[in-house]
Amino acid sequence: MSVNHYENFPVASILLPRRLRPAVHAIYAFARSADDLADEGDASPEERLAALNQYEQALGCIQKQQKIPSSSPSSLFSPSLFDDLAKVIRDYKLPLQPFYDLLSAFKQDVVTKRYPTYDALLDYCTRSAQPVGRLMLALYGADNPQNCRDSDAICSALQLINFWQDVAIDQQKQRIYLPQEDLEHFGVTESQIEQGIINPEWCNLMHFQIAHAQRLMLSGAPLALRLPGRIGWELRLVIQGGLRILEKIEAVDYDVFQRRPKLGWRDWTLMLWRAVWMSRSMPATNTNCISSDLN
Repeated sequence: MSVNHYENFPVASILLPRRLRPAVHAIYAFARSADDLADEGDASPEERLAALNQYEQALGCIQKQQKIPSSSPSSLFSPSLFDDLAKVIRDYKLPLQPFYDLLSAFKQDVVTKRYPTYDALLDYCTRSAQPVGRLMLALYGADNPQNCRDSDAICSALQLINFWQDVAIDQQKQRIYLPQEDLEHFGVTESQIEQGIINPEWCNLMHFQIAHAQRLMLSGAPLALRLPGRIGWELRLVIQGGLRILEKIEAVDYDVFQRRPKLGWRDWTLMLWRAVWMSRSMPATNTNCISSDLN
């Protein structure tokens, strides 16, 4: 369930009600294009930040109900994208803060390549991942405080899972999301990550990170049981997909350098079966099942 390019964003999902698909596509187009500004191509950091600032200015125009500017330093900027987004925000009365939060995270990606602590990494997740879940809840009119709290946990867990899945990919971009304090604690060096060395220290580090992500995911999982209909089933599959990726990381003995875990059709069959049998006691049940290899 890669968060990169918002692959876990339920775009065109068969479970997504037809009436919501244009809205989800408009939000997705904003998030993906802004993410590309931060990550893709050979632009300088200054050019990336200037383009993201243009996105922020366009959001300001939406907030003030002003005309969207027609020019931009970036070829990815499309006034029509923001026209569509403005309509969605207006029609569904969506809050603007999640969009600003996403831009804040994308800007951080341009300038921040290391995270000293787990708390610092979670702070990044509050802006890089949690806004997506909150916007989806708002589209469904289900964004009450309890739902938002559980959604935040699920989305942050998905972001962490993506980091552990994509250690090698991120390292090629000179980014290491593994907290520096954890690298030091477990005796893993950045040179080891660059070389893709698998040893007991690396396995212990990844064991620790996977346990973090599991606990966070399971703490928010009851949301999928509270939400009715399609959104509940969509979320069940998202949760099971994230947990399945963690299982697959364990199955390759934490070698995410040579064997990056991906979901295949057999995994989707298993995820569907697990989604069907999720119950309100699921957090305790799944913790025992998924963490058996960690104990």
